[in-house]
Amino acid sequence: MHVLVTGGAGYLGAITAAALIEHGHRVSVVDDLSNGHRDAVPDAATFHAVDLTDRATLEPIVAAGGFDACLHFAAVAEAGVSMREPERFFRINTGGSAVLIDALVRHGVERFVLSSTCAVYGEPERLPLEEDHPRAPTSPYGESKLAVERMLEWGARLRGLRVATLRYFNAAGASGGRGERHRDETHLVPLLLAAAAGRAPALTIHGTDYPTPDGTAVRDYVHVADLADAHLAALDALGSHEDLTVNLGGGHGVSVAEMVTAAVSVLGRRVPTLEGPRRSGDPARLVAATAHATELLGWRPTRSDPERILTDAWAFHARDWGVG
Repeated sequence: MHVLVTGGAGYLGAITAAALIEHGHRVSVVDDLSNGHRDAVPDAATFHAVDLTDRATLEPIVAAGGFDACLHFAAVAEAGVSMREPERFFRINTGGSAVLIDALVRHGVERFVLSSTCAVYGEPERLPLEEDHPRAPTSPYGESKLAVERMLEWGARLRGLRVATLRYFNAAGASGGRGERHRDETHLVPLLLAAAAGRAPALTIHGTDYPTPDGTAVRDYVHVADLADAHLAALDALGSHEDLTVNLGGGHGVSVAEMVTAAVSVLGRRVPTLEGPRRSGDPARLVAATAHATELLGWRPTRSDPERILTDAWAFHARDWGVG
């Protein structure tokens, strides 16, 4: 297939673009490089520097592309930041997606795989989270992604789009020489590794008074290579499914404190920590039920244990930082 990958210069988008090419697909990447990196885009991909909210620039690319499918990663994704800048999240995530979906529908691109998020669920009523859990976001980020899900539900109903909505939990790790390089890093694993490498004085743990066994927030970490596999499986599954929605996670919760302990064991390095306040919009626990992904996609996470995630992420960052 010829696949349009939005956000393909970003963390997960670039890793998935590389996986698509390895499996014989032709890839075109659209990214405005506000968060992504040009050198992360696979050499075999065609690259377009485009802001998805810019209809006049995006339209000719979609019109001329002859695309069979779109994998949509482009978004701003920090829940805490969205509490301070909600308008930006709706403008980029929701507005940019509306421009993209409109262009794809008008030019006959039928398969659409959405990079969605567990943030659409909000505070869990029950765990593990299943796909039929009520969607009640607690942040503008989650709300902006839920709006995209709803747009696609109507696109499937009224326009014949074949849609795979992939709600993934905490992406982490590295693959194929690609890893996290956010300009304003908020994710636990790279921040933890920076503290271990001495590139930061300490890791700030945001919240030590949650109703969890050790007081720190519990998350479901999933390796980026496992996520890339799921996107390829979803692309194929749309040949026989008109629409599907699945959670993607490791299937077990790991607290922040447990991840720090695992890092000390794996790396053999001290990880200095500081206690900080909770971040607004952060639930205490998020853990995925993944049986539906196994049933519909034949997908199982095989690399998503904390030790593998930390080992792969450290290999990437240590080389990037010049740390032995």
